Amino acid sequence: MADLLWDDQVAWLLDPAGGDCLPDVYIADTTAADWQALFDLVVERGWAFEYAVGDTVLPLPRAEAVLSRPVGAECPYLRVWPDPGVCAIFRFLGEEEIDFDLALRELQGQERLDVLCGFLAAIGRRLGKPVPMYFEGDTRAPFLGYDLEADRVRVLWTPPEERDGRPALG
Repeated sequence: MADLLWDDQVAWLLDPAGGDCLPDVYIADTTAADWQALFDLVVERGWAFEYAVGDTVLPLPRAEAVLSRPVGAECPYLRVWPDPGVCAIFRFLGEEEIDFDLALRELQGQERLDVLCGFLAAIGRRLGKPVPMYFEGDTRAPFLGYDLEADRVRVLWTPPEERDGRPALG
């Protein structure tokens, strides 16, 4: 059974009609060990990936090496394809937060939604943390994400007119 149903629950949330937005995923309170667990998960799952600094593609290093680069050094990135049509782009801005982007145009339809749900859940289960997704540039409240307590991906966003002063965390 799918975590979410495309037509009934999320098509409107993942609609790229306003442009090809890149929703932001932020996993808070992480460490270098969490980053390494993510690297290990990518390799274990056999997901295609590409680690690069600038235009130079390199072998995937240990997380500690990536996170201890000199001040002012170019920020590397890790592209991960949990499915050939879905790419997550991780940036290494600090060990205390794992963050990545996904392209809405790649997340259309039930099949791609299932890939997204499986990807977020795999990361959340491995790290033992929630994996919230935010509208691009707006981290006030997540709209979708892996709920650790429920052990599934669910819609987290409530439209403002339905909140009645409550937080937007559904």
